Amino acid sequence: MFEADVPEKDVSDALERILERYKDESYAFELNHVAGGYQFMTKPAYQASIGIMLKQQSKRRLSTSAMETLSIIAYKQPVTKGDMESIRGVNCDYVVQKLLEKGLIEIKGKSEGVGRPILYGTSNKFMEYFGINDLSQLPTPKDFVNTDENTIGEEQET
Repeated sequence: MFEADVPEKDVSDALERILERYKDESYAFELNHVAGGYQFMTKPAYQASIGIMLKQQSKRRLSTSAMETLSIIAYKQPVTKGDMESIRGVNCDYVVQKLLEKGLIEIKGKSEGVGRPILYGTSNKFMEYFGINDLSQLPTPKDFVNTDENTIGEEQET
């Protein structure tokens, strides 16, 4: 391709100018830092209007079982299907296949364990889908508010 040496400072300065320019309300899109790169994306205020205008369907939501399995993979990766099934308590063959087809997960290698099972992890498309740059941006348990809906059993009087 183009084999020009461009100083990193020039690139970061150009990105800053682009970021500033598209913050203006006259633009329906903005530059976002996603999955280790940059993408122009529709500003939230314009998404519904543009979706209607282009007659596009919104992203299809992932099923509960797909989200559960994807969560296990994201937090435990690299992880085997056996580990996923042990955590979920059900067979994960179908869900893992669908997540592979959607490109949200990928094969990361083989385990050194008995039978050398396949190890799965998240992909760059996963990062794009959830709008994060790094797995460290995933919510941690302290990010979840403990509400009455999240408690199990009855409160004991002391």
